[in-house]
Amino acid sequence: MTNVRTPAVAGLFYPADAGQLAQDVQQLLNGAGQFELTPKALIVPHAGYDYSGAIAATAYATLQSVASIIKRVILLGPTHRVAVRGLALPGVDVFDTPLGPVKLDTNAMQSIAHLSQVTVSTEAHALEHSLEVQLPFLQSVLTEFTLLPLAVGMASAESAAEVLEYLWGDEETLIVISSDLSHYLPYATAQQIDNATVQSILQLQQPIAHDHACGGTPINGLILAAKKHQLTPHLLDLRNSGDTAGSRDQVVGYAAIAFS
Repeated sequence: MTNVRTPAVAGLFYPADAGQLAQDVQQLLNGAGQFELTPKALIVPHAGYDYSGAIAATAYATLQSVASIIKRVILLGPTHRVAVRGLALPGVDVFDTPLGPVKLDTNAMQSIAHLSQVTVSTEAHALEHSLEVQLPFLQSVLTEFTLLPLAVGMASAESAAEVLEYLWGDEETLIVISSDLSHYLPYATAQQIDNATVQSILQLQQPIAHDHACGGTPINGLILAAKKHQLTPHLLDLRNSGDTAGSRDQVVGYAAIAFS
């Protein structure tokens, strides 16, 4: 029997109707800036599409030239609802979205199962939006791919980097780190802090603190891996919810960064 994770935030963070979702994502991708890059890794935000969809689309649009090459996506995002030690696999075979099923890479999951920092937590994945909101973008841009999703809890940068090393692969493997930036600060303060956070990432300097990026741990792991593999980060977009769909009293920051 196939174990399926059903969508938790369809109809909340993005449309539950397949036709509307496909149209919205395509519209966001069409509106994205064009960059001549071949990314190995992306950092993308994970709020509702009204808030951060345009920023995420800037990152996913860079994949259009290599879409046919990418066959596997390693997706890491922070846990928001269930506390986890280490990096949690979902214990299922398929992630479902309104656009259809995404098969998980069971062989790759088995290849990291022996690592002490890798656990299995169906609960951590069940309601987690940080990974789910990336899937319709990946489904819209890539042709055929498998997914390896990890919900990242209490872990070190080194332990995250070790997992990435096991899964690094060649150009057929894309790494996606899901993270928003600062949370609920006044607009000008957020701009200042988010600028500093992004500068640290662009200079491959970690640690990035969790109050500056909710996906701090996987970002820090990616920074270590990027140094080792001599990747160069490029800032594609940096905005916050005050620029997109919210008030400017308390904003959430969003960045799109590609590593090539």
